[in-house]
Amino acid sequence: MPTSYSYSYSASISQMSPLQMGIFAVIAVFFIYCYWRIFEKAGKPGWASIIPFYNVFVYLQIIGKPWWWFLLLFIPFVNFIVIIMMQHNLSLRFGKGTGFTLGLIFLSIIFVPILALGGAKYGPPPGGSKA
Repeated sequence: MPTSYSYSYSASISQMSPLQMGIFAVIAVFFIYCYWRIFEKAGKPGWASIIPFYNVFVYLQIIGKPWWWFLLLFIPFVNFIVIIMMQHNLSLRFGKGTGFTLGLIFLSIIFVPILALGGAKYGPPPGGSKA
């Protein structure tokens, strides 16, 4: 009688090795630190970056957008556009341009620490316009 095998692969944190979990934890703590620094550079309390939902409202204050943008994040497909706009406004507030926005979107593991730990200063968007 032939034997049939069924393989199922489901990646989850419970299937990670202790080394992988350690690396994941170090990266998570590093990103928490980076966002904490970004919030502090913008004059907001750093601890606000670790509170779910509240951190989005504070982020919206940092980029100069109204609170109702939070609701747009729950609309499918619209949320992608809103997130891109939020990242771009963050870039502008720290004196960066479109290239830096693309870096935040596609290479955030590199560009978020640059923003947090580099010499970028928080200020109004270029040209004095309200972004």
